[in-house]
Amino acid sequence: MPRRILLTALGVSMALFALIQAVPYRAMNPPVVAGPTWDSPETEALARRACFDCHSNEVAVPWYGQVAPFAWLVRDHVDDGRAALNFSEMHRPQEEAHEAGEEVQEGEMPPWYYVALHPDARLTSAERAELVAGLDATLGGEDHGEDHGEDHDD
Repeated sequence: MPRRILLTALGVSMALFALIQAVPYRAMNPPVVAGPTWDSPETEALARRACFDCHSNEVAVPWYGQVAPFAWLVRDHVDDGRAALNFSEMHRPQEEAHEAGEEVQEGEMPPWYYVALHPDARLTSAERAELVAGLDATLGGEDHGEDHGEDHDD
């Protein structure tokens, strides 16, 4: 009897897994409308490597991002990222864009769970500092002078 219950539960689970694949909630890439005017090619390359999979319309969705329920999590993270900053839609107001450098400086971006799944997004200390300076220059960020070894009297 327990074997029959186990097989029934397994069959129901497989059927539910197959059924949820029909839910069309996956990350999509709308057209790129207007990108930023980058301060340097290096900043753009670092941003593409560490930021674009959540903060652009050029998301490279991994294989698991096509399989529900993981696809739903990926889509949710991409939607949240694009809402905060979308490098592909710089024609629209993005009120928090100037904070991008600060988020990277404080280690909040890219998030640890993203870096765990995408090791290429891991930034060295030098790359992090370069990206912070480049994002600030590109997006009109806040002054992080004390974090870069510069002295400023305000």
